[in-house]
Amino acid sequence: MTRIHSVALARTMTLTRYLGAVAVLAVGVDHLEQYYVDYYRAVPTIGTLFVLDFISAAVVAVGLVLPLGRLTRRLGDRLLTLLALAGIGIGAGTLAGLLVSENAGLFGFMEAGYRSAIVLSIVLDVAAAALLAAFLALRALSQAPHRDSPTHRNELAR
Repeated sequence: MTRIHSVALARTMTLTRYLGAVAVLAVGVDHLEQYYVDYYRAVPTIGTLFVLDFISAAVVAVGLVLPLGRLTRRLGDRLLTLLALAGIGIGAGTLAGLLVSENAGLFGFMEAGYRSAIVLSIVLDVAAAALLAAFLALRALSQAPHRDSPTHRNELAR
């Protein structure tokens, strides 16, 4: 991989990481807005889950934008991986919860119809999961041994 390709890969990784963090935070803000504006706070269990979704999304989003690599490279890399996986879990989990509440009901609550807030939630959930999955894939690609590296040549010689 040439230097130009590795710089482009690093920039793309950073961009997907930050956009993923924004998408996860947007998922949380959307749920907090629904909690207050559409009175989901009155729905037992679901209201509490909406607040917990916001809190977890905010923690994960802040963690994803912090310069964790400055702690130590190994610890920072592991934390970024865990945070990205948590962000994917938030996006996928809220999407799954929405789909279950649309079709079968969730904790005694059944969502009806696809109003704009639900469509926005679906878009944000998919965006968060896709961007953070892309970030993890790009990180794995960047950490793989390169063809011209001594490690790769040694493996080929065996």
